[in-house]
Amino acid sequence: MFFCFLGFCISRSEIQIMLARFTDHRSLCRATAIGYLFLLLFSFFISISTSCSNGNCQILDSCSLATDCGPGLYCGNCPALGKTQPYCIRGQATIPTSVNGVRGLMLDMYDFEGDIWLCHSFRGQCFNFTAFQPAINTLREVEAFLSQNPTEIVTIIIEDYVHTPKGLTKLFTNAGLDKYWFPVSKMPKKGDDWPTVNEMVQANHRLLVFTSVASKEAEEGIAYQWKYMLENEAGDPGVKAGSCPNRKESRPLNSKSASLFLMNYFPTYPVEDEACKEHSTQLADMIGTCYKAAGNMMPNFLAVNFYMRSDGGGVFYDLDSMNGQRLCGCSTIAACQAGAPFGSCKNISIPTPSPVTNTGGSFSGSVQFSRSASTVYHPNHLIVGLLSFPWIMLLF
Repeated sequence: MFFCFLGFCISRSEIQIMLARFTDHRSLCRATAIGYLFLLLFSFFISISTSCSNGNCQILDSCSLATDCGPGLYCGNCPALGKTQPYCIRGQATIPTSVNGVRGLMLDMYDFEGDIWLCHSFRGQCFNFTAFQPAINTLREVEAFLSQNPTEIVTIIIEDYVHTPKGLTKLFTNAGLDKYWFPVSKMPKKGDDWPTVNEMVQANHRLLVFTSVASKEAEEGIAYQWKYMLENEAGDPGVKAGSCPNRKESRPLNSKSASLFLMNYFPTYPVEDEACKEHSTQLADMIGTCYKAAGNMMPNFLAVNFYMRSDGGGVFYDLDSMNGQRLCGCSTIAACQAGAPFGSCKNISIPTPSPVTNTGGSFSGSVQFSRSASTVYHPNHLIVGLLSFPWIMLLF
């Protein structure tokens, strides 16, 4: 680890050697004026850089270890915006949800080796080098989560390449998920409102599943995605500032015949080091653009790359903002007040990113939170949303 100040850089080991020498009386007598200044400068810098630690650092505070940052934060940086000094960045949603706020999955499913596999492939066929694992492994994890969290709701959107008759029906039944299934017969038609979260929990209809194959709604009772959901273009067309075109399979975004809106925001060729820049003001601006394109409809789902990467609040700040506007008319959900009229908001101070930059190195790799010894790896995409809340989903 290196400490830098006013152009001087020194390693932690060099500091320890210097301090040891200066405690020796004979070395202290031979120290030059420059040596005193050097030590003084580093003492000043170290006192600043360690002004918070042991989980006391808040969002945007400087940090050097994962344990410096408070709950829900991790120690990172954003070189793409010139912010190379590590500081505390949000990595979890405000409202307690599933892992890191994730409440759903977008899964590509294929027939493969006599089973149904998760596979990110091409030409409608799964290969050994594109296969991930049998889909039932992931679905059993979903079942375990729903079983352990009886008030949670999960959404699964399937890019469907399964041709086995009743293949998906058997898969979800074998995973034990049929008991949570939201019946397609009860899904709102023509853009009507969905049941409330409480109503879905009481009925135990806590799993919503959508397929990209229209015929499976009648054959297997799996909702056809484009009947209920609007979606903007993915890839580079979806990140062009000031533009939010609809995906070709989707109805126009301002259509009132579907009540769910999935907003994509990730480039065609994702670069992890650029994601923190994409999740700064660019993302917030695009949410506003798509909101207008959808006839003032807030996205229910938000798909992004490398969702943990940001310049501070990132995707989770935008999630709070979307939830606040939807639920109580406030700029953030933290400003909502239980039982208060719509638009009655608490005064909430929101941290603003600091312009500080230096040569303290860059952050990459996995993310580790201060309250856990485990490492949290970030998948390629995330989605936020459904019903009353925008929520988070993972894509595969």
